[in-house]
Amino acid sequence: MKKYYCFGLLISVLIISGCGKKDINTNYKSNPESLFHNAYIKLPLGTVKPSGWLRSQLENQAAGLTGNLDDFWPDLVNSSWRGGNGEAWERGPYFLDGLVPLAYLLNDEHLIAKVKGWIEPILASSSDTGWYGPTKNKDRWPLAVANKVLMQYYDATGDKRALNVLTKYFRYLHDSKPDWPDKDWRGVRAMENAVTGYWLYRQTGEPWILETTASIQKNSSDWTTYYEKFPWDSAAAADKKIPLDWGPDGLTAHAVNNAMAIKYPGLWYQQSKDERFKKAVFSGIEKYDLNHGQPGGRFSGDEHLSGKSPSQGTELCSIVEYMFSLEELYQIFGNSKLADRLELLAYNSLPGTTTPDFWAHQYDQQANQVLVSCAKRDWTTNGDYSNIYGLMPNFACCLANMHQGWPKFVESMWMATNENGLALVTYGPSIVKARVGNGNEVTINEETDYPFNGSVKLTINTEKTVRFPIDLRIPGWADSVSIRFKNKSIKIKNLTIFKIKERWKNGDQIFIELPMHLRVEKHYNNSLTLLRGPLCFSLQINKEYKSIKINYDNFGYKGSVDWEINPGSVWNYGLVIDKTNIMSGIKVSEYPVSKYPFADRGDMIWSSDLGKYTVWDQDAPVIIKARGMKIPEWTMKNNSAEVPPLSPVKPEGDIEIITLVPYGCARLRITEFPVMDIVLMEDIMRPGK
Repeated sequence: MKKYYCFGLLISVLIISGCGKKDINTNYKSNPESLFHNAYIKLPLGTVKPSGWLRSQLENQAAGLTGNLDDFWPDLVNSSWRGGNGEAWERGPYFLDGLVPLAYLLNDEHLIAKVKGWIEPILASSSDTGWYGPTKNKDRWPLAVANKVLMQYYDATGDKRALNVLTKYFRYLHDSKPDWPDKDWRGVRAMENAVTGYWLYRQTGEPWILETTASIQKNSSDWTTYYEKFPWDSAAAADKKIPLDWGPDGLTAHAVNNAMAIKYPGLWYQQSKDERFKKAVFSGIEKYDLNHGQPGGRFSGDEHLSGKSPSQGTELCSIVEYMFSLEELYQIFGNSKLADRLELLAYNSLPGTTTPDFWAHQYDQQANQVLVSCAKRDWTTNGDYSNIYGLMPNFACCLANMHQGWPKFVESMWMATNENGLALVTYGPSIVKARVGNGNEVTINEETDYPFNGSVKLTINTEKTVRFPIDLRIPGWADSVSIRFKNKSIKIKNLTIFKIKERWKNGDQIFIELPMHLRVEKHYNNSLTLLRGPLCFSLQINKEYKSIKINYDNFGYKGSVDWEINPGSVWNYGLVIDKTNIMSGIKVSEYPVSKYPFADRGDMIWSSDLGKYTVWDQDAPVIIKARGMKIPEWTMKNNSAEVPPLSPVKPEGDIEIITLVPYGCARLRITEFPVMDIVLMEDIMRPGK
């Protein structure tokens, strides 16, 4: 077998073709000449499907709240969006923004029938003016979400009525006076319309659509200047200068608005082609990390930006919106750092804030979460129920909006390249069936338990031999990647994208080995988070679930429940770790990935067959045994773990073996660990001392 070694100096050979010539995909609609030539092309809904554990995850979502919510939650049961006389604002569109892709990704006839029960009244509501939706809604904001719903529905079904409704609505926006005030959601989030606007322009080529997006950009909140100046830094958080209100300034400090808005300069970059807007995106992400960054790729916000302390929360809506922003930005820029962060969010922060069976969610998750209860915490603006796993803790927006996270992630795992090929964007078990080359249809089956291990096998199925490129993203944390195909063995270093351009025949395979070395990430007070691949690891704390009744009705429908979770074991451990030799004293074990990939022993799982909750008795897919030491002075403060003591911490007591599990499997957890002073510890343990 031939061996090749690929280093950074060869990048021009591997990922740049031609001499300044632009490649144009002839199978899928990319941006025309009037717009920036994007790095990749998002594939239509249904082109990429989940498989393996990822399909199980989406099936759990379908069997949980997403597949049942509109059967019992009054805001959806009586929604004006489906012809009722109830809620007429954002909750119906939010729900559909997840239900539509979930239904078609799973080819679930029951869910597809549900989708049509919503979509038909929406399509029928389109008026001569172009306005659509419930007659009692006069606000443009929920239509920005409904636009994305109809866009996905059209991609999945080809129903031209959806395209017509969207075209008429954008014509309405074009011909109407701008109405995007900074003091209202529709103004702060106005560029959400551009997601559908640019898609619609690719479908129709109507030049006035670009005039519409330009008007929205010009007359709505200036997020580009915001990212350049970024007024709500860590100093503003520490000095309590961040406005905790719903005026124009407070809305710019709202975490969900920030998660949505990070894509807005990037969206506009497609039309302006001004580097200022591209720079604003990456500057904004850096500033989030620097001032409010937390493990799992997220930034804090409970409800407003709240600094870096691991006791501060992050709202679930901001997780799914940040994921969607990154998915949109990746197709524009093709920057692998965006996909690295997307995987962090999808494989840590998203599952960590829902129960494994998807019957309950948190409003606010914490990196160091040692108690889940209704007790008062130091949130910036959220209520006391924000931390429980339940039906609608705090506001009900997350209950409506959380459903888009997993399905849209699956949609974006593969994209089309400008060279009529395919790009593997984020790793995970999936199947892509798409047109490549001169229109040949191929299927690529990605078999893997990633992110729980690093082995990936791609199998190409095609009726005839076809030449097309496959772009493989190389994660930023991977110091080297081994790739085998067609009797070639290649070691990849210092690349972010590796392009394979071959003639592929039926049954050809590509084997990828991603190194799952342990590494650490520094956080608050020099605390450390342990990572392996894209997974963050947390202390495994014994859990005691308690079903509670609070001041709203969870309706007791199937698995709908509100949980408090109390710790049943000690949590105040520091890590005993040698940063020069991380594996010293550490053992990593892998276990089969179950039907509930993000469950751990002791979790409560709803059994539809038994009609009751049962205790899960299987281990998490990956378990790390490490060395720890109790820190007696590290205790609770205001019902959360106090901030970690400044590391290195003077050792007291005995070294113990502690168990770590993936963050997404830990309903209770310590993720930002204080670090014991190993030099002082070695001195204390030296013979004669």
